Amino acid sequence: MAKNSNKKPVNTATPVQQPVEETKPMLQILKFPAWLYEFKIQAIIVAALAIICYINSVPNESAHDDTMVIVQNEYTLEGFTGIPDILTKDAYDSYYKQFNSGNQLAGGRYRPLSIVTFAIEQQFFGAVPKEKMDSFLNHPMVFGKKDPQEERFNSQMHVRHFINVLLYALCAVVLLYFLRFIVFRNNFIIALIATIIFIVHPIHTEVVANVKSRDEIMSLIFMCLTMVYAFKYQEDKQNKNLIWSLVLFFLAFLSKEYAFTLLGLIPLGLILFNKTSFSKSILATIPFAGMTVLYLMLRFSIVGPASGDAASEILNNPYFFAKPGQKLPTEIATSLDYLKLLIWPYPLSADYSFNTIPYKDATHPMVLLSLVVHLGLVATMILFFKKALTFVKPAIANSKIILSAKNLATPENSDNGDNEYIGIICFAIAFYLLHLLMICNIFLDIGATMGERLIFHSSVGFSIAVAFLLYKGAEKLKPENMGKMALVVIVAVITGLGTYGCILRNPDWKNDFTLFTHDLKVVPNSVLVNANVAAALIDHADFEKDTLHKDMDIHEGIKLLDKAIELHPTYVASYLNRALAYFKLQQPDSEAVNLDKVSAMFPNHPKLPEMYYNVGVMYYMRKNYPRAAYAWKQTLKLKPGYPTAQNALNVLYKEGLIR
Repeated sequence: MAKNSNKKPVNTATPVQQPVEETKPMLQILKFPAWLYEFKIQAIIVAALAIICYINSVPNESAHDDTMVIVQNEYTLEGFTGIPDILTKDAYDSYYKQFNSGNQLAGGRYRPLSIVTFAIEQQFFGAVPKEKMDSFLNHPMVFGKKDPQEERFNSQMHVRHFINVLLYALCAVVLLYFLRFIVFRNNFIIALIATIIFIVHPIHTEVVANVKSRDEIMSLIFMCLTMVYAFKYQEDKQNKNLIWSLVLFFLAFLSKEYAFTLLGLIPLGLILFNKTSFSKSILATIPFAGMTVLYLMLRFSIVGPASGDAASEILNNPYFFAKPGQKLPTEIATSLDYLKLLIWPYPLSADYSFNTIPYKDATHPMVLLSLVVHLGLVATMILFFKKALTFVKPAIANSKIILSAKNLATPENSDNGDNEYIGIICFAIAFYLLHLLMICNIFLDIGATMGERLIFHSSVGFSIAVAFLLYKGAEKLKPENMGKMALVVIVAVITGLGTYGCILRNPDWKNDFTLFTHDLKVVPNSVLVNANVAAALIDHADFEKDTLHKDMDIHEGIKLLDKAIELHPTYVASYLNRALAYFKLQQPDSEAVNLDKVSAMFPNHPKLPEMYYNVGVMYYMRKNYPRAAYAWKQTLKLKPGYPTAQNALNVLYKEGLIR
């Protein structure tokens, strides 16, 4: 990367004009060793830091949403054979089919690219043949004693975790390049600081340590590269750069829907950093709008509408129980929770679903505070954007002061004073807010209250603003060495604390049992967490050699399920797992009551016929023949022709045990 010449270019076509006062460069105050400005050195620093933060996540297994896209996704497990289905179906289609269910989320989920990478990995691990698929999908993953199949699957997950770590390191390098090339082209030190703040933020542990969230990482990589090539095209007009930017834009969409924000960020960036006129920046976005239409046509042709009962399930529609006037205020207040976690990422949780965040009305202090904060950010962004527009015409008129992405900085180069301050803060706020709008539920129903992974993209804007303000604050300290030392110490402290927070949190994501038993302390009123811990305890009981410990696990699981049902009386999974617990305790009456609840709410649940049959066997062994007959009739009602149930029922009639 060549250094700038001190000789300024002269536009021979028009008379040379004096630069306007607002855009007159200011001397850079804080100077660091020249090698620290080199991209290769900075790339090594950020990549190494990303690996250090997350290398201890590699021994982890599967957890949380890994189930839907990897563990119980037949298309992923088929390897290359499953890729056509991955590209032409909803992301959770395989998982829904196994429960005889339709799409449970509003708008569906079409994010095939990361799932394609899982299928490619599976091909190298060994694709699962179709004839063995059912046994593989139904094989329980239990914390505790491992059988050979589970050991083999966990070793594969270690590789997937390692790939996630490498992708995060790549994301760090791409983000660094994006910041140097576009946002901080005149101060590479701030670009480095912003990238470091982003990398070490513990709120990203869900994105890296939960393999499923690879879609977030891939999305940000492709979005940053899209902007880089879009800027390159605007500067050199080489068609190959436009083609690359459009291809990368489409790949960003196939990773996750956040790419919509580029329709605003690309023209905004061109105005703020390339001094492109408003009209030309809008024209530059037209090809991307066309690609967006193409993506939407593809998406709508593949992803179907949500099933009829999806809207009434509180875990998919978190505001279903909200009273009139509570939904919007709660969404507004929850938006501030994201900012709180960015400022102080403790404690962290994998789940924020019902009933972790209480509903609020319009007079709640958190609602009012959130309104003040976010309206303040919007007002600041608009004010700074208007001011930035006043710099565009003078900059275009005077070719001497046009800043292009090729006019990159060295330690000797300078900042751009007020204009730089206005542009960077405006862009940082826009980056934060546009992505927040995608996940705050106010405009788009995302089927969840909030999630740490969902703020991944917005945290780029947060990191840009924090890094810039830290640097500018350090510049004001005198003498220069004191400011530089203060900046180094602050960044070192942030890096140390953030790295420690990431390393400390990663082991929680080892598997569902470790994750949810930890998070139960953080979100004790979460229906999902209570139910998941209960399910893990009930499954783990099978591996307890001591009968007392086995019963203790099961009873503790029932206790947690009782709480989950108290919080959410129509949560099918809680009744089903409680029925399983009573089966293991050999209490058929209690099991049957829970199965009847499941049958009333979800008659197509695939587990019901077998579980009713097992209840019938238990009654038969106790010579309670009428109840045995009832259970087997339920099996046949749910699954006509179930052979063992029909044979058992025939025996009861033949032997005159029932009429």
